Amino acid sequence: MEELNSSTRMHKVTMTNRRSCTINGVSDVLSFDIHEILLETEQGMLMIKGDDLHVNRLTLEKGEVDVDGRIDSLTYSDAGGSGHKGESLLTKLFR
Repeated sequence: MEELNSSTRMHKVTMTNRRSCTINGVSDVLSFDIHEILLETEQGMLMIKGDDLHVNRLTLEKGEVDVDGRIDSLTYSDAGGSGHKGESLLTKLFR
C-alpha cells in the first residue's frame, strides 16, 4: 500500500465528445474562467481552451480535475522544467 503515496502521479486525460474531460496527475490549478483553464500537471503546463468551461470537481489531494463545456483545444507546455511556478512560468506560457 505504500506505493499509493508515491510523489509521482500518473497523468491521464479522458475526454468525451469534447463536452467533458477528466484529468489525473494535476498538481495545481493556476487559473480558470469560462474560456480558458490553466493546470500544472505531471507532464507540464496544460492549457484548456473552449467556451462555457466549468471546473466541476477539483481534488488536488488525488490530483483529479473534471471539466465541462465546449473544449476546443488542449495545449501542453514544458515551461521551466524545474517544476517551479510563478510569473516567469506564466510569461513563458503566454509568449
